[in-house]
Amino acid sequence: MIRHIVFFSARRKEDVEAVRTGLLALGDIPHSSLFEVTLNTKVDPLSDEVDVVVYAEFADDAALAAYKAHPLYAQTTSNVKPMRELRYSADVVAGS
Repeated sequence: MIRHIVFFSARRKEDVEAVRTGLLALGDIPHSSLFEVTLNTKVDPLSDEVDVVVYAEFADDAALAAYKAHPLYAQTTSNVKPMRELRYSADVVAGS
């Protein structure tokens, strides 16, 4: 299983909810077994620059690749990119 984790910060604080809402569209793409978009609780003061977290699980590399190749992925990226400042992504194999 592949865990796909992406951290976002909004360019302007008033756009945080719009970034979160925009990223929710990615949940309509098939191929993930779990998909979540959540706000960072900002409990840790060393990570307060992260506003929104996308977490998804995929059966394998092929499922993740199909997700990223879906037209809605490109459309969502295009919609959200102007509102975001930072984007950090990690794809990790569960249990390794």
